[in-house]
Amino acid sequence: MVLDQRQVLDEQDVAALAAELDGVDPPNVLRWGITRFGRRLALCTSLQADGMAILDMAWRIDPSVRVFTIDTGRMPAETHALIDQVRDRYGIALEVYSPDAGELEAFVRREGVNAFYRGVDLRLDCCEIRKVNPLNRVLRGLDAWVTGLRRDQAATRSAVRAVELDHGHGGLLKLNPLAEWTDADVWRYIRAHDVPYNALYDQGYTSIGCAPCTRPTSAGEDPRAGRWWWEQDAVKECGIHFSAERGGFVPSG
Repeated sequence: MVLDQRQVLDEQDVAALAAELDGVDPPNVLRWGITRFGRRLALCTSLQADGMAILDMAWRIDPSVRVFTIDTGRMPAETHALIDQVRDRYGIALEVYSPDAGELEAFVRREGVNAFYRGVDLRLDCCEIRKVNPLNRVLRGLDAWVTGLRRDQAATRSAVRAVELDHGHGGLLKLNPLAEWTDADVWRYIRAHDVPYNALYDQGYTSIGCAPCTRPTSAGEDPRAGRWWWEQDAVKECGIHFSAERGGFVPSG
């Protein structure tokens, strides 16, 4: 039975769920979440390969599943084209959220359009306004959200579990169905199910964010090396999944 009333889980509940769901195949993790939380659960996707694989899985379980993305205002044209492809292919009313216009306008007036190139703190400020704050607005209305985090993506993500209590977002449940998958697993799924994907992958991109903050990577580079490539020794995170503390990052989960 699908439940719609508010559900709050404590540390003990989530620890038991994590033990139960770690190692479970991604579609069954999704099925559990969709059945348990109904419309109080939503899939957050930046429309990268991981998110597209999860979107396809979730749609096969429940074609009316809630899916949302954040349009920062600096996304590549290829990402916008993929949004249209998703709507056409799946018939999903993809929810697109944007930064607060007044907050963004004040930042750009004060710091300039491309302030993120001048320092990590300004880049984090830009990410907060364009990504983190819009996400927070959405999550306040949910009990659970689904992400494409995988343990092999970065050192900051190596401890990700299939189910986590998200302290950074008010204690709601965070599902990471692909936690144990590799990049090869993701692309194997995409090809097996003919899942649409961002055209920038065919141009050498391995992680795709805002257009001015993302470049292709070369053979042997870390997959996230193309994110904020001008920064030296900075953690390749924007603050959505890991709270920026200006001296490092702490998990938000």
